[in-house]
Amino acid sequence: MMSILSGRYGRLSSFALCTLTLALAEARAQEPSSPQVHALPPVSVTANLVPTPWEAVGSAVTTLTGEELEKRQTRLVSDVLREVPGLAVNRTGPLGQLTQVRIRGAEGNHTLVLIDGIRVNDPSAGSEFDFAHLLAAEVERVEVLRGPQSALYGSDAIGGVINIVTRRGQGRPTLRLSLEGGSFDTLAGRASVSGGGERYDFIAGAAGLRTHGVSVADEKRGNPERDGYRNGTGFATLNLRPSDIFELSLVGRYVDFHSDSDTEIGGVGAIDADQDIKGDQIYGRIQGRLSLLEDRWEHILGLSHVRHQRDYREAGAVTSSYEGKTYRIDYQSNVYFETLSFLDAAHVATFAVQHEDNRAVSESQWSSFDRSIDTTGFIGQYQVTLLDRLTLTGSLRHDRNEIFKDADTFRLTGAYAIPQTGTKLRASYGTGVKNPTLFELFGYTNTYRGNPDLKPEKGTGWDAGIDQAFWNDRAVLDATYFNQTIEDLIQGTGQTSANLPGRSKIWGTELGLTLRLLENLTARGAYTYSSGEDATGAELVRRPSHIASLNLDYRFLEDRAKLNLGIVYNGKQKDWAFDALWNRRVVELDAYTLVNLAGSYAISGNAEIHARVENLFDEHYQEVFSYGTPGRAGYVGINLAF
Repeated sequence: MMSILSGRYGRLSSFALCTLTLALAEARAQEPSSPQVHALPPVSVTANLVPTPWEAVGSAVTTLTGEELEKRQTRLVSDVLREVPGLAVNRTGPLGQLTQVRIRGAEGNHTLVLIDGIRVNDPSAGSEFDFAHLLAAEVERVEVLRGPQSALYGSDAIGGVINIVTRRGQGRPTLRLSLEGGSFDTLAGRASVSGGGERYDFIAGAAGLRTHGVSVADEKRGNPERDGYRNGTGFATLNLRPSDIFELSLVGRYVDFHSDSDTEIGGVGAIDADQDIKGDQIYGRIQGRLSLLEDRWEHILGLSHVRHQRDYREAGAVTSSYEGKTYRIDYQSNVYFETLSFLDAAHVATFAVQHEDNRAVSESQWSSFDRSIDTTGFIGQYQVTLLDRLTLTGSLRHDRNEIFKDADTFRLTGAYAIPQTGTKLRASYGTGVKNPTLFELFGYTNTYRGNPDLKPEKGTGWDAGIDQAFWNDRAVLDATYFNQTIEDLIQGTGQTSANLPGRSKIWGTELGLTLRLLENLTARGAYTYSSGEDATGAELVRRPSHIASLNLDYRFLEDRAKLNLGIVYNGKQKDWAFDALWNRRVVELDAYTLVNLAGSYAISGNAEIHARVENLFDEHYQEVFSYGTPGRAGYVGINLAF
């Protein structure tokens, strides 16, 4: 573990060492125990700004638990997102390269990403979050909320929201260690310590990954150079409850990465080059929660800071630097009450204020850039549940922006539960807005001027679906039809950007099925069909019409042994290729199927060995035109818990 986090990651090594020392000091000769697995309650923490029971959620939401990520031996959060209905994941090469996630055919920067309540989209990267550097260590759950969500979350949420929540500590202090190695000279490890009681809980840890990788430019196009990647991540969460009515939460995360990269030449595509990217990310939040009137009136006040920094280098010399910063303060008040004499109704009224300052800075040999923008949003939401069956939710938001006109967005959802048949009917309708990025407005080099006359993109979307349990609750089927439009879509045109007149239209269906075939055999499948075109009628790029996945999990030998089989199918999709003058044309990328196999065996109460094979049949494929992807790879490792 220390070998991974040494040298460039000295700060993370010290952090990990302190973590281990704390764990050993607090263990105090207690007998080792296995980490306990606790089932998560059927509650969404993302859909309505307040924890909402599954049967009352009218939006399309998919939740993946940390236990599921462990069974799959997921190392990057983006990999498990490939199995979520409605999502398309594109990585520009192997590990460490730009990774975009599109929800229901919207753009990558229409996806808002939260990590432990922190908005982490990068103002210096088109207000988009790059999933390349997000390791899956100690993730408790991933929630994906699909459809326009600007009424709750403001700009960046036209497509939807992805919320990643870190595990919370509980019980006596527990130390967890993991180490693995394998193909492409890959070495990865993590360490964490966690614990908690009535008045506190905490988790702190570090994770590292190093690989010599494969060529970023497709090797089969004559690019043999290997491009490596290194990632060191440290994280900590502390929750203090000095009284029954108050909780103080502190969250911090630091990521340091170094990615070798290649270049792209018009008329040729990606080719080997002596280039690399070095950067870091810092996320932090402090939050206070006060509950009054026997938990019927809740106040939440939070302050967040996010910083993204990266240097682009050629032959070891920095050619350009980018920095994005976000400062945010938010307040939320929730009031819970009941009117039992009127339809046995339960009510939740929410008011929130969110103020955010975004700044982007860039320096290069051609130009410099330093701009910022402030936005303040006012949110009101009302939710009512009637007769424990029908839940209606309405949300309204007003945004004040120092550059654009004020914007109003809204969202309506409904859910009707039929307990006798295990059925839930649901529907939602919402509007969204995406402000132009600072670079799109003001440019950042002498060859890209920007366009200060850009208008915000506007989205409208609705969906309707059913969640149906059957076979004595051993199976759950969810089906959704969605339809959404994006008006004034912003696209690059030569040396600037412009709003595309008219509306881009996307529609499709999402299917999910979970089956407990046997007591120790579970299957989970997903399928998405989508059709999207811009206002000119051209098919949207990097949005395959067909995406499907199947995951089988099998436990045997008294649950000491586990096998997991994952299959991901990505249909044909369009992409752009550029000629020598950088005029673009549409090309088609072939469909591909990836098969992954993972297994583990508990050799004792606190030691487990594991192994996996990724891309079992050595499929050659491209997610982005002319960029390479890894072939078959194998890894083995060990997990320890004390």
